[in-house]
Amino acid sequence: MEQKRELPVDLKGGAIFHAGPIVRKKDDGKFEMVSIGPTTSMRMEKFEREFIKETGVKLIVGKGGMGPETTAGCQEHKAVHAIFPGGCAVLAATLVEEIERAEWQDLGMPETLWVNRVREFGPLIISIDTKGNNLIEQNKASFNAKKQPVIDRIKRQVGFIK
Repeated sequence: MEQKRELPVDLKGGAIFHAGPIVRKKDDGKFEMVSIGPTTSMRMEKFEREFIKETGVKLIVGKGGMGPETTAGCQEHKAVHAIFPGGCAVLAATLVEEIERAEWQDLGMPETLWVNRVREFGPLIISIDTKGNNLIEQNKASFNAKKQPVIDRIKRQVGFIK
């Protein structure tokens, strides 16, 4: 995004997965997905709103929540962010029917742009919807509102907690 490089794939109406793949090259020259675990989406927060606008992507999959820029981008451009549960990397790999292309291989395996055909990919938890609802931020606010009374009660019972 910062370098204004054109993507080698058209993402309009498609999906991206913030992931750390392990890929094996087969004897026939094709690639096989061994494991594809989600990586923390929040590190892409500063790019995601513009990325959604520029690419037309409709589904962003990763791990953990996203912030206000992604929330706004999803609402403005009718996209969603979904969480793929950590620990399910091998399951995710079994849902990759074929690696159709591998772009930017010079960046190394984790940074290569793997173009995958998947079937029934999930489980996914929608964390940001097209209306701007952010499940993770809503849960944080709710949990934080409940936290202090619990801490105060524990402090009264356990003297060494400050």
